[in-house]
This record gives sequence, C-alpha cells and structure tokens, in this order.
Amino acid sequence: MITNKLEACDARQQRGITGLETAIILIAFVVVASVFSFTVLSTGVFASERSKETVYAGLEEAKSSLEPRGSVIAFKGRAGTTTADDTIFKIQFVLSNAIAGESVDLTPPYTLDDSGTDPDISSGAEYKTVISFQDKNQYLSDVPWTIELLGQSSGDFLLEQGEKAEITVWLLQRLTGVSDPLSNNGVARYSASDVNGSNGILTTGTLLNVNDQFTLEVKPGSGSTLAIQRTTPARLDAVMDLK
Repeated sequence: MITNKLEACDARQQRGITGLETAIILIAFVVVASVFSFTVLSTGVFASERSKETVYAGLEEAKSSLEPRGSVIAFKGRAGTTTADDTIFKIQFVLSNAIAGESVDLTPPYTLDDSGTDPDISSGAEYKTVISFQDKNQYLSDVPWTIELLGQSSGDFLLEQGEKAEITVWLLQRLTGVSDPLSNNGVARYSASDVNGSNGILTTGTLLNVNDQFTLEVKPGSGSTLAIQRTTPARLDAVMDLK
C-alpha cells in the first residue's frame, strides 16, 4: 500500500517536472522565433532601402547624361609648310541634356581670344568634365577644350534644360598671329602637357589623316560618358561635316 502511494507521488512529481521543462522549451522557441522574425524583417527593410538608393542613384546618373545635337564638324590646319602637313586641328560639336534632369557642369579648362596662341588655359578654373581622344595610334586622356553657349542661356557654365553648348576640342594649337590655320605653320603640335596635365597631339604623336577613325569621350562629373566616334573623309577640306 505504501509502495503504491510512493509510486503515485513519484509519477505526479515527474509529470510536474515534465510540464515545467515543456514550458521552458516553448518559451525558448517563442523567443528564438521572435528574434529570427525581427532579424528577417530588419534585413528585408535594409535590403529594400539599399535597392531604393540604387534605383535613385541610377536615375540621377541618367538625368545627368549628355547627348549630341547636330553634326560633328572638323577643321583643317597646316602643321608644316606643305599640303602633306595638312591635318584636323580642332573638332566641334553641340551638346544638350539627354532628358530634362540635373544640370551638367561644363566649366571649360580653356578659352580662346584669337589674339595669340589658342587655346588659352583658364587660370584657376576647376573643371569637372574631361574629354579624351583616341585613334589607332594614340590615346590622350585629357585634351584641351573650350565652350560657347548657344541661344538661350542662364549665363553660367551649368548646362540646363533647353540650353545648348558648342564644344571645341583642340587637337593642335593655332599659332600666335596666324589668322588662317591653313597657312604655312598655321597650327602646331603640343610640345608637352600643361599645368592642367592636358595636351593635344604631341610632337611625338601622329596627326590625323584621311580615312582615320577616332573617338572622343565626354566624361562629365556626374552622369554617363558620351562617346562620339567618327572617320575622317577621303579628302580633307577646310571645314568637314563628319557624318
């Protein structure tokens, strides 16, 4: 009889211990599930925010892009004393905003005044847009360029909606006192890079000739790079529309 009572007591005690352990286990499961859920939600929110930032950054890049307007015009000059020294010494094209978006800083690193050697370095100018030149013989990472705003303009060098900018890339220099670049020694190669670290075709470089393909890349401070690729014609004229 006593033995049966002890066994019943032990059974009740064991059931009590089992219930407590089960409760602890259930609580642990709930706590772990809560922590896991919070982690998953936090990770999802963080990933969503990062995705949104990436989308906005992509939109800003697109909004700051440039596109060419109209033709690419090349000008012939004589870098010597004979017609064999004729080459393209500058290239012009017009740019505008690709879409109605952020303005693009086109502060020019050079100016021109037609009174001396052109182009002239713009002292103290902090330019963000860089133009590079490449053909089969050479790569120039930073070539001199000047700007003229056409038509309606806000009076600064920020290219905004509705504005157009004519860019002139100077592959060679127009010499002092030479009004006609087609005269003997009307233009000259660059002897070295200037204080901006820029230069056109150097004395050790190769001049553009007929049927030469080249690429200009306009690289603004923000937005995508604009590549302009053209081929020189079979005959060099004073002014050429490179289609």
